[in-house]
Amino acid sequence: MLKIPASSRPSPARRAGAGLIIAVASVLALGAGPATAASPAAVGNAASMSITAPAAVDAASSLSSNNSIFAAAAKPAAAKKFANCTALNRVYPHGVGKVGAKDKVQGKTKPVTNFTKNNALYAANTKSDRDKDGIACEKR
Repeated sequence: MLKIPASSRPSPARRAGAGLIIAVASVLALGAGPATAASPAAVGNAASMSITAPAAVDAASSLSSNNSIFAAAAKPAAAKKFANCTALNRVYPHGVGKVGAKDKVQGKTKPVTNFTKNNALYAANTKSDRDKDGIACEKR
């Protein structure tokens, strides 16, 4: 068995970095054609790994040219504005509130805690929050 001196062995962090670069190179190779490494011996050393520029450019252009896949992720859907609480409660049975909002109650009534937490949706329907506690149309 060949022993390698500790000073010339790559550290665990460098080995992990090399794995990440190999994974990125593999992804680019799948989408854009051949990606090349400096040499098979260089796999253990992350600093000596390189990807050919045309492969990286081709991968980037092929991703950006297919806008239909990324269109939904690029622009979030606008929050729906409901006419009244009846319409809102058909879709969100326990109401809609801001993240971190707490139901304001009186007496022994238990607060509603299972409402949908969504800041944008609440902002579109703030007119339906009669008690101004941060939860619109709360209902048990």
